[in-house]
Amino acid sequence: MEAGISRQQAWELLKQYNKDTFHLQHALTVEGVMKWFAADQGFANESEFWAVAGLLHDIDFEQFPDQHCVKAPELLRAAGASEELIHAVCSHGYGLTIADVKPEHTMEKILFASDELTGLIWAAAIIRPSKSVMDMEVKSVKKKYKTPAFAAGCSRKVIEDGAALLGWELDFLIEKTILAMRSCEAEVNAAIAAVKNI
Repeated sequence: MEAGISRQQAWELLKQYNKDTFHLQHALTVEGVMKWFAADQGFANESEFWAVAGLLHDIDFEQFPDQHCVKAPELLRAAGASEELIHAVCSHGYGLTIADVKPEHTMEKILFASDELTGLIWAAAIIRPSKSVMDMEVKSVKKKYKTPAFAAGCSRKVIEDGAALLGWELDFLIEKTILAMRSCEAEVNAAIAAVKNI
């Protein structure tokens, strides 16, 4: 699987259309999560593709929220992205946007399943004394998960549908995603600090 663009090109492209550090942090988190999952699921040779798909999955959301996953192909093609990458990016909006691109590859299913979940886990982490996922446990996430008002923008249905697409139990998906987020937390924090200092 070829992305058609390098990681550095992807990062510059993301920053071209996203200025809010919240969106940049989410993109970097999903990038790291996808890279971890690639190795975990036996696709280490495709880790850069998985990571770039994670980094760019919301490329059009900040500027074109009403055209999410619809505007993305235009922005990505103009930058030289492969059709494989475009499909992967758009598939995470399946059933949520008018872009009716179904997740087919394992990578696309994991992106779909983990996207909203990373947001919920991060929301749970920042209210902990540590403000970190390093000491986060599944039971803590589940407690917040069952409170609809907590991180209300993170769709539980999407998370559950994603787990079902993968044939995974919800707790298994949460556990894996916590581990994936631990793997990249320091790097994401450093990258965001660098962006804020520019």
